[in-house]
Amino acid sequence: MTHTLDFVLLLLAASVVGVMLFNRFRLPGELAYLAVGALIGRAGLNLIPDEAGARALAEFGVVFLMFTIGLEFSLPHLLSMKRLVFGLGAAQVGATMLLALALGSLLGVPAGAALVLGGALSMSSTALLSKLLIDRMELDAAHGRMVMGVLLFQDLAVVPLLVLIPALSQPPEAQLQLLALAALKAAVLLSAVLYFGPRLVGRWFLLVARRRSSQLFMLNVLLVTLGLAWLTERFGLSLALGAFIAGMLISETEYRYRVEEDIKPFRDVLLGLFLVTVGTFLDARVILGNLPLVIGLLLVMLAAKFAVVVGAARLFGSTPGNAVRTGLWLCAGGEFGFVLLSQMSVNRLGSEALIQSAVAAVVLSLLTAPFLVQASNRLVMRFVKSEWLLRSMELTRVAVQSMTTERHVIICGYGRTGQLIARFVQQEEVGYVALDLDPDRVRDAGAAGETVVYGDAARRETLIAAGVSRAAAVVVSYADVGSACRVMDLVRELRPDIPVVVRAGEEAQLEKLTAAGAAEVVTDIFETSITLASHTMALTGVPLSRVIRRVRDIRSQRYALMRGYFHGRSDVADDPDATLERLHSVALAEGAGSIGRSIAELDLPEAGAKVSAVRRRGIRALNPEPDLVFEPGDVVVLLGTPEALALAEARLLQGA
Repeated sequence: MTHTLDFVLLLLAASVVGVMLFNRFRLPGELAYLAVGALIGRAGLNLIPDEAGARALAEFGVVFLMFTIGLEFSLPHLLSMKRLVFGLGAAQVGATMLLALALGSLLGVPAGAALVLGGALSMSSTALLSKLLIDRMELDAAHGRMVMGVLLFQDLAVVPLLVLIPALSQPPEAQLQLLALAALKAAVLLSAVLYFGPRLVGRWFLLVARRRSSQLFMLNVLLVTLGLAWLTERFGLSLALGAFIAGMLISETEYRYRVEEDIKPFRDVLLGLFLVTVGTFLDARVILGNLPLVIGLLLVMLAAKFAVVVGAARLFGSTPGNAVRTGLWLCAGGEFGFVLLSQMSVNRLGSEALIQSAVAAVVLSLLTAPFLVQASNRLVMRFVKSEWLLRSMELTRVAVQSMTTERHVIICGYGRTGQLIARFVQQEEVGYVALDLDPDRVRDAGAAGETVVYGDAARRETLIAAGVSRAAAVVVSYADVGSACRVMDLVRELRPDIPVVVRAGEEAQLEKLTAAGAAEVVTDIFETSITLASHTMALTGVPLSRVIRRVRDIRSQRYALMRGYFHGRSDVADDPDATLERLHSVALAEGAGSIGRSIAELDLPEAGAKVSAVRRRGIRALNPEPDLVFEPGDVVVLLGTPEALALAEARLLQGA
């Protein structure tokens, strides 16, 4: 017991320190776990007392990883992407394995080992690449869809490969019989489970959910997952196959998302433990002794996968630029490669030097992956001539849409929020140009007459083509802090006086976005809370006029743009509260007392009013700095009570 606790504490401490260090240098967390394993393993400090026990525990990491993949398995989603998944994805994995088989035969590597090695090297990192696609707002781009389609097939291809490895590790004369037997067992088991499973699992989960116990629900998830894993192992198949089936069955129920959230902590921790154990069998002496083989495998993997993906993408109708971009995204290795290589080691399929070198090559490729992705656009623009033409055509379409507009709104992102904003501004007869990276959405909306074009708002040339120099405002309608900050950096460089309104998911992002230059930040949580509270007050009997006033007061405290309103005669009956702050415009003609003086010099807050905005030559500056000096023709927007507004107006006109 003491040894087990020592081992667990050692793994936790080393993993925490390792992940912190790797995150500091913005390196993938998977590499941190591998480095920790290599450090404490038999080739390093040799601190693991029971390596066999550690491997047995780590196998559960693979089980929960495959369960998660099964949970994300959706037949309608696969059918909607069938051309990319079962076309491009199958071509990439199949061609890479055939290339490995051909090279292995030339180099004297056994056919079974070469085939599985090709399957391991054909994998790419789903976790890393999907995160990069989301961070770079390229998930809906043409190359983003191809990347996700190939990644989905790679995840599915692991299942038959895990079934294949034990059979290939047997003597050649028994391999065909064992493969046929494994295929028969898998077919019988899958048919029975998939026929009876959905109804049984759905009813069983409903029975458990009715008990309204989160602990019972979690225990039930573990029971189903490990129970099916145990069943497939009894059939002579892998634990991972049973976990995949369990996830696939639960994905068809309404409990999928709850299960996904409940299982995530177990999956991440156990997967990390698995990667640590992969690192433990890394032997630096073997790797350094076979360094030419490691470098050779790395270069062959990157070059071969790049060539295969580019060729397959071109066959499936991709443009040269998108094909090259997709190849650069997918040429590195992935975490499932470690899964397959560890099974090769357990089943002694291939020499120790070959497996060690392959693991090292995958690790090095993961290190290069973020840099390849970051440089992909520059490389495509430099080496693919047709990309310049396509990019210029894209910018021309943006410019054509915006050249007839003046004082328009640039809407970054044309999802549901962006479309609602467009309808609002249209009703007020204000022009807009919307930029979006979803080609299907752009095509459909453009055919319906919407002013939306395909373009990345986080690129300088796109904003220039959209007419940022003539626009009245920019709106970032998606809740992505990184992309919003990039847009604001470009806007501040191209047009520092234009206001940018940004959407945020959480209040914690408010300070960062405001510091980046947002004129106003609208958070989903804040607006949802206000709407819920207003409906609640109205339904509990609070007069509607009081509800509206309370909501207006709360918003005016939160948003600088909504503090006060311009008062008119018709407002007297609606708003008898004469002390309510309101807005008032004062035009500064030649000879006004405030001309040549700054806001700070006039000390308007002493009069009880605040300068909300200054309009100068058609440009409105919100919340101007105290050192702003007034010029003839300025329109000063004041915020304050009626008495304060009168005093402030006198100071502006008379200078007293």
